[in-house]
Amino acid sequence: MQSNPGTTASVQTLDLDITGMSCGHCVAAVREALTQLPGVEVQRVAVGQASVTVDTRTTPTESVLEAVRDAGYDAALAERPAR
Repeated sequence: MQSNPGTTASVQTLDLDITGMSCGHCVAAVREALTQLPGVEVQRVAVGQASVTVDTRTTPTESVLEAVRDAGYDAALAERPAR
């Protein structure tokens, strides 16, 4: 990820592992939950995973995970990039 000179590294790409998803409805529910968060740009949501860009000054990483959990799924930071 590139950053502009003079800015802090507050914008991060997060890859998430999400359990409990099984269909397009699940994908839509997770996408909707993530798009409601300020400072979050959804890159990709698929069954079992998501990738988002987050301004952590606005929305901490834990809030992203909580939004997915509040939508009814379990989420954790992935140890490898989402595909």
